[in-house]
Amino acid sequence: MPIPPADLPTPLPPERLYRPADLSALAFETTSELAAPPGLTTQPRAEAAIAFGTGIAQRGFNIFAIGAIGARLQQAVRAQLEETARTRPPPPDYVYVNNFAAPHRPRAIALPGQRAPALQKAVHDLIEELRVSLPALFESEDYQKRRASLEQSVRAKHEVAFAALNEKALSRNIAILRTPMGFGMAPVRDGKVVPPEVFNAWPEAEQTAVREAIGELEKELEQTLRSIPRLEKEMRDAVRALNRETARVSIAQPIEQLKAGFAGLPAVLEHIEAIRADLLENVQLFIATEAGADGPLPAGMGPGGPFDRYEVNVLVTQADHAEAAPVVEELHPTLANLVGRIEYLQVQGALVTNFRLIKAGALHRANGGTLLLDARSLLTEPFSWPALKRALLRQEVTIEDVARFIGITTTVSLEPDPIPLDLKVVLFGDRMLYYLLAAYDPEFGQHFKVLADFDDDIARAPASEALLARLIGGIAQEAKLRPLDRTGVARVIEHAARLTEDSSKLTLLVERLHDLLVEADFLAARDGRAVVGRAEVTQAIAQQIRRLSRVQERGQEMILRDIALIETSGARIGQLNGLSVLSLGGYAFGRPSRITCRVRAGGGKIVDIEREVELGGPLHSKGVLILSGFLAGRYALDAPMSVAASLVFEQSYGGVDGDSASSAELYVLLSALAEVPLRQDLACTGSVNQHGVVQAIGGVNEKIEGFFDLCAARGLSGTQGVMIPASNAQHLMLREDVVAACAEGRFAIYPIATIDQGIALLTGRPAGTRGADGAYPEGSINRMVEERLRQFAKLRKEAGGAPAETGAT
Repeated sequence: MPIPPADLPTPLPPERLYRPADLSALAFETTSELAAPPGLTTQPRAEAAIAFGTGIAQRGFNIFAIGAIGARLQQAVRAQLEETARTRPPPPDYVYVNNFAAPHRPRAIALPGQRAPALQKAVHDLIEELRVSLPALFESEDYQKRRASLEQSVRAKHEVAFAALNEKALSRNIAILRTPMGFGMAPVRDGKVVPPEVFNAWPEAEQTAVREAIGELEKELEQTLRSIPRLEKEMRDAVRALNRETARVSIAQPIEQLKAGFAGLPAVLEHIEAIRADLLENVQLFIATEAGADGPLPAGMGPGGPFDRYEVNVLVTQADHAEAAPVVEELHPTLANLVGRIEYLQVQGALVTNFRLIKAGALHRANGGTLLLDARSLLTEPFSWPALKRALLRQEVTIEDVARFIGITTTVSLEPDPIPLDLKVVLFGDRMLYYLLAAYDPEFGQHFKVLADFDDDIARAPASEALLARLIGGIAQEAKLRPLDRTGVARVIEHAARLTEDSSKLTLLVERLHDLLVEADFLAARDGRAVVGRAEVTQAIAQQIRRLSRVQERGQEMILRDIALIETSGARIGQLNGLSVLSLGGYAFGRPSRITCRVRAGGGKIVDIEREVELGGPLHSKGVLILSGFLAGRYALDAPMSVAASLVFEQSYGGVDGDSASSAELYVLLSALAEVPLRQDLACTGSVNQHGVVQAIGGVNEKIEGFFDLCAARGLSGTQGVMIPASNAQHLMLREDVVAACAEGRFAIYPIATIDQGIALLTGRPAGTRGADGAYPEGSINRMVEERLRQFAKLRKEAGGAPAETGAT
């Protein structure tokens, strides 16, 4: 019972296959006349979230910006953050200075913005001045006289003590002798030292008396010698006191001048007083260094010169940020780059450091402002993510050494004071990364309470097309490209709709548009054109496809050479051309695949061969299971399901997933059951539910163009076409050659709403609906399918088979 052509689904008209741009809302000749849209005009949701996150001062309201790759999140957000930063006061500067009491714990001092370099220079100038004035002072005649007087006084005490002892020894005929081994004593007679051999000849009583006298004198000599170090210490203390007194007068005026420059800053004044005290305590540094002497240096000196202990290490200053809060982006967020580091120098085979080798991290530089981080880069760096959370929790930055975390060094290091932290952190990442962190990191929500979700596209309307035209003009101006005329802008807008796979949407993935404009500009420059038009944009799109289409061309070549078997004419039972999409390297293309089905009486199972060999994914298997539900719910309701069917993608050697071929699989199953052939000049795509409604799928444009290219290569017959879900008609943005072929009647796109519509088009027979008697019309597809299923049930019953099973394997 053939179906009248008027009752078959009608092809879509050409105007529904491609939606041209409408620039009526914007008057311009070229994009040089257009101003780029301000801020995040195209992203009102994200713009509001960022304004909220940067405006609220409470802890934890940091921002996580999510969007698709190619949305240029950092660039878009940074512009808004810098605008906001200009309204905020600059944060304080921070310096590290020497802790003279505990050199391993450098002190951190906060100063008003842009004052740190002034402190550093003032302290450096002070030390340089003292390096000149103090040595000159200590070389003065007055100082030398006073020091000589002290030294003479001590020497006089030495001489008096030795003179008295020597006189006492001579009175007892004993001489005190200096030898290379120290002091010695010997008897004297007639003013001369008695030789040992003469002394040994003396009477025993006389020798004994001399020995006793020498023993007494040796004790007194020992007491005198013991007093020498004490006298020398007294001299050193006296000289040190003299030095302090002399230096105190010399440094008083420059110290007071230094303090006057930083009045009102108690921490700075306290450190200046500590410098004064250390200068007085270690004034010998200036004397010894200038004289080239190698005297003992103060503890904690570390690498560098002896005067480094007084210098100021400017950790971070706002001198480079004018009057605005900083906006810092860290592209490589290692632990050291994030929280700072302590560098080391090799000195005599050992690694040493001091407070001047403390370097700032991104948290220091962004303190008081905003820090931008790529979430994926942050998470792939060991220790960085926990360190960031610790800093946000404690509201301070502590410099941490990764070597200590993993225990590979025992080098003595520093413990600098932590720096108070007050900033906003903005993380960038894709949506999946955000959802994973929200699900598996319990601390994530504590620190990042504001989500800035960037839309991938916007609704297409004359106003939004005008907005996108301005955005295109802004991209061209920023990249210093040639302006586009109206036709070129229109073509870019139309391509923006194609990128969204929806004719009613426009992509906001700026990176894709930027790349297209750059290529079109190159082509215009090559052809000597001052303005980019529609032809250059179209050619750029074609060249992008050409560079990526080798695999697609090889696949079509295999079909044209009958290596991969695909028919585009005739009719076959249980066979149909399904359509799939392959995405390789960012390029997606459609590919036809032959789907076949075989049936027989059995236990009610539909065997998915792809799943049996573990090539089918869960979504594909779900689609096959739906076919069982469709059959069981529509046909032979009074009989058990007694069919055994096998479905397969022929010549498929890779994984198959998705349910977009489930309608095609149902068509071949119905064809095999009804024993009615299906048209091979039609290809089919679309998923199906248990009620036989055809549902939308993705990649509809690529699937249509993939089958069209094959038919065009073999020669368009005028009957060829593609069946798509009716709900996908709104997504069509087909190539110009496809639209032209449809307009000329050489190709057709059929919107299909139900399986009944699709099977009627494929077989030329009506699907049929149940009449008042509960039966389908004679000669209808549904009637033939139901009769075949009843026949299978009868055969199974006659064979004494077990109760039928429904489902798919």
